Amino acid sequence: MWASIGLSAVAMGVLAIAFALLLVWASRTFAVKNDPRIEMLTNLLPGANCGACGFSGCSGFAKAAAEGKAPADGCRAGGPSVAAKVAEVLGVKASGFKRQVAHVFCSGTEALAKRSADYEGWEDCRAADLVGGGGKDCAFGCLGLGTCVKSCLFGALSMGPDGLPIVDTERCTGCGICAQVCPRGVIQLVDADRRTFVNCVSPAPGKLVRQVCSAGCIACNICQRTCETGAIHVVDNLAIINPDACTACGKCAAKCPTHVIECLGPQEEAEPLAAGQAVQ
Repeated sequence: MWASIGLSAVAMGVLAIAFALLLVWASRTFAVKNDPRIEMLTNLLPGANCGACGFSGCSGFAKAAAEGKAPADGCRAGGPSVAAKVAEVLGVKASGFKRQVAHVFCSGTEALAKRSADYEGWEDCRAADLVGGGGKDCAFGCLGLGTCVKSCLFGALSMGPDGLPIVDTERCTGCGICAQVCPRGVIQLVDADRRTFVNCVSPAPGKLVRQVCSAGCIACNICQRTCETGAIHVVDNLAIINPDACTACGKCAAKCPTHVIECLGPQEEAEPLAAGQAVQ
């Protein structure tokens, strides 16, 4: 009897050792080797987890960058300094990162844009856009319900007293989330050093624009004739500015009859302006 018990104990011990050795072998053979650069990159990133890079947060971007599936400058929220550090960790050359910020291309304040009805429902621009355009007669203008403000993770947007959002360019990281949630395409990313804007996106003929908003582009061509560098042209009823040719002289803004053109001037370091506020 005791011999049987001892034999069983020895057998169990041998099996235990065999299974232990098998587990050690399996853990070493099938172990997933973590790239140490992933942790380094994650610590370099801002940690906002905004998803603007197209990946599931900062850790997702770090893993993709380490695997060569994301560019070193893919984190827009981190800006050029983070892009340079990421490039250094990856051992690649830093690209020419150009800072961008959000801009609201609409001048249709509550006082200047006509409304045919009052929207009552979920305070979200996307919902309002589906319900008769939110009551705003202009089918292209800002609806003013602040969906962009709520979506901003960096506190760079706020609603102004005139019903249009204001961008704090110092806080804006250029992540583009506000532009993604805007159903009208009113918010767009622009180079941070850009100085002149046509704050309207309506392609409607001037006569129709006048009927719904007194601050929209009416395609009068005055700005195009005024510009001495050929930086502005009216295309499909809307004035379009070529930033590379624009000198920010302000002559187009001064001549614009609806004051839809905003010019900050070539050297002026201006405070963030309400969308559509033109420099006189």
